[in-house]
Amino acid sequence: MGFSTSIVVIAIGAILRFAVSVTTTGFNLHTIGLILMIVGIVSLVLSIMFWNSWGGFGGGYRRQRRVTPDGAGGYVEQERADGTA
Repeated sequence: MGFSTSIVVIAIGAILRFAVSVTTTGFNLHTIGLILMIVGIVSLVLSIMFWNSWGGFGGGYRRQRRVTPDGAGGYVEQERADGTA
C-alpha cells in the first residue's frame, strides 16, 4: 500500500470505530475499525521507511556533469548517467 491508500484505510477504520453506532450479530464493527486502523498505520510506517530507501521519483537515476579546462583556453564537458565521472 502507498501513502494515500494507507490514509484511506485509517480513515475508514476510524469511521467504523468511532462514528458508527450500529449493533450487529456475528461480528463487531468497532473491532473491524480498530483492525483497519492498525493495518493502515503499519502500512503507512512501512511506506515511509521504503520511500526513504527507494529515493522517491526518478528511481535513483542521477546524472553527473564535469567541466574541466582543456589547456587551450576551452572547456571539456563530460557527462555520465550512472553517477561516475
